[in-house]
Amino acid sequence: MKIGGIDIGSRYIKYVLLRGTKVIEFQRKETGHNPLSVCEELLAFARPEKLVATGYGRDLIEIYENVKTITEIKAVAKGAKAIFPNVRTIIDIGGQDTKVVSLNKDGDVINFEMNDRCAAGTGRFLEIMAKTLGYDLESFGYNCVDKNGSIKINSLCTVFAESEVVSLISKGEKRETITYALHESIVSRVISLIKRLEIRDDIIFTGGCAKNSCLKVMLEERLKRKIYVHKNPYMHAAYGAALYAMEN
Repeated sequence: MKIGGIDIGSRYIKYVLLRGTKVIEFQRKETGHNPLSVCEELLAFARPEKLVATGYGRDLIEIYENVKTITEIKAVAKGAKAIFPNVRTIIDIGGQDTKVVSLNKDGDVINFEMNDRCAAGTGRFLEIMAKTLGYDLESFGYNCVDKNGSIKINSLCTVFAESEVVSLISKGEKRETITYALHESIVSRVISLIKRLEIRDDIIFTGGCAKNSCLKVMLEERLKRKIYVHKNPYMHAAYGAALYAMEN
């Protein structure tokens, strides 16, 4: 039997197909202006016998009969626990929000903190800042190397932060210095969420921003702890939804 999990995020839709507990298919496409159409395309490619949806747009998929939904928090916790059995803390930085989730030893959610009121410190923030500085998103984290600069990005709003970056460019600040300051700003926001929880090892970094090596290193330096990143950090919530479908 084929089991599916679909994570309808604000920037990307991720689809996992299982046979037993083994992932036999993973697809990731931009959400765009018509997320339901993207969902239909993914499901038509490999339609499962059972399906559970999660993510911002999970209610859209209810047009499919008997499709259950679970929250992103539960889905990412279940997926992370299956991949990293010792996980106790999850840092999830997605396209439009940042979440920190605390788990017990059985993988149950104890508590979580979430910033979804502003795009600052999220994947969308990184996309805008990379474009402003003339980088592509994939290389942005690799240019976060100039630690000698003393500048700070003070704006909490993405629009104002972009204006601040443009102003720094006009003053002749190096791109690498501005890049480092931007990453430092994101890490500070994540740390403020973490401080509201009791952080425990193992710590897992998920979401699209987990591909950014600079964020990972800076978080490890600030927390003084090792952080684990899966080779495919996009899939945790979709995988968790698929596992939930399999069990229920």
